[in-house]
Amino acid sequence: MAIELTLLSRSYCHLCHDMEEALAPLLAEFEASLQVLDVDADPDLEARYDELVPVLLHGETELCHHFLDAAKTREYLSGIR
Repeated sequence: MAIELTLLSRSYCHLCHDMEEALAPLLAEFEASLQVLDVDADPDLEARYDELVPVLLHGETELCHHFLDAAKTREYLSGIR
């Protein structure tokens, strides 16, 4: 089963761009895909995650926000493989 992660992001957010770049090795390691969603394009997402962006999700599970926690994310991804 393929792992699909979602990054809630903003186009003008340097932390968002940093997290997306930092995710690249983990995506390759776990053969995972990443969907990047603009939180400002969805009023529900903006209301829920506004101050937490960037937010990395697997389904409804929030893996981290603001900065990538690579160790926690790797541990989580290892557990769902």
